[in-house]
Amino acid sequence: MKDCKVEALVYYSKLTFDWEYILKKSKEEIQEKLDEYTAQGYRLASTTSTSFEFAIYIYLFFEKETVQ
Repeated sequence: MKDCKVEALVYYSKLTFDWEYILKKSKEEIQEKLDEYTAQGYRLASTTSTSFEFAIYIYLFFEKETVQ
């Protein structure tokens, strides 16, 4: 049996000359989430993302095997 978790991250665009702003910001936070869940025994199973107006939504799906 698998224990599954979903982590949703939201990033809003802002007026800046740094066109990689969201990429840089999201990369740091996603790595933090990966480290956090890996330490708990989870592995990243899947990802997806979508955008709506001025926001980007990133979903991280984690799973780990549970002992019955």
